[in-house]
Amino acid sequence: MILTPSSLKDLARGLAHTHALGEKVEAVDLRALNRVLEHAPEDMTVIVEAGRTVAALQADLATRGQWLPVDPPDADQMTIETLLATNQSGPRRYGYGVIRDYVIGIKVVLADGRVAKSGGRVVKNVAGYDLAKLFIGSRRSLGVIAEATFKLRPLPEAEEIVCLPCESLDRANELIDASLESDLSPVVLDLHNCRSTITDQSPLTLVQGFAGTREEVEWQSAKARELGGSESGALDYDQQFRGDSNAVQRRSVLPSQTVETIRALGAVPFVARAGNGLIYYRGGPAPPKPELPAKLARRLKDAFDPKRILSELPS
Repeated sequence: MILTPSSLKDLARGLAHTHALGEKVEAVDLRALNRVLEHAPEDMTVIVEAGRTVAALQADLATRGQWLPVDPPDADQMTIETLLATNQSGPRRYGYGVIRDYVIGIKVVLADGRVAKSGGRVVKNVAGYDLAKLFIGSRRSLGVIAEATFKLRPLPEAEEIVCLPCESLDRANELIDASLESDLSPVVLDLHNCRSTITDQSPLTLVQGFAGTREEVEWQSAKARELGGSESGALDYDQQFRGDSNAVQRRSVLPSQTVETIRALGAVPFVARAGNGLIYYRGGPAPPKPELPAKLARRLKDAFDPKRILSELPS
């Protein structure tokens, strides 16, 4: 069954009906639940329905000089619900963190139609259980996220992306270490081999992004170029890489192991969050399966979705 609710109550009724019938929910289309319910610029918080796209929300917030510090792929198509359910992030993850760092309240419709919520409207609150950490990344296996409250940040006055060409993985490793040991504070620290974005003969590019006041950005960009950066750039390599129709695999390692892990993958296209140890790649060996707490996962599924009408828990 595909649900297309027009309101929170409609979503709750639809799930309750499906639960009573014991039918599988194939998809939930939340595009009609797309309102910004409350934006408090003075408190730097926003309450938004989960069907609004990330790009639309960012545009709303930008009118007041604020933003939600995440940059997932396909932001113009990705809804807040998808952002939360799949725990997506982008190149700026290194400097700003992940979406769960900014959730202060959440409202979820459970498999049987009950509405659960936790958190509140202000940054400092201890209202209820922290459901956000349970539902973020659960891929709609325990309930459907219908509404979220986020804390925000001011838009930076300036941002600049500096590209450092690397002729080898050894050189890339040297530049990453030099950056980490310097006084630089990049919000982006990526390594990639997306050829169409590289203008010289170097097979690799280390990308550093800086954001803040104009003076801070100018100083940091100049220091980065002293390490070997020769040009300004953009973050389009990430969207280009993800736009390929072939499946993307992911490995998560210690940041210090990023380059050696890339070396072991062989000649595969990749984009790596060099500061976080996340490597996205195509082809090559499959990533090792994580050891998940299977018993705990089953207990959660039994508690939240005993009839198994929602998606299975991520494996």
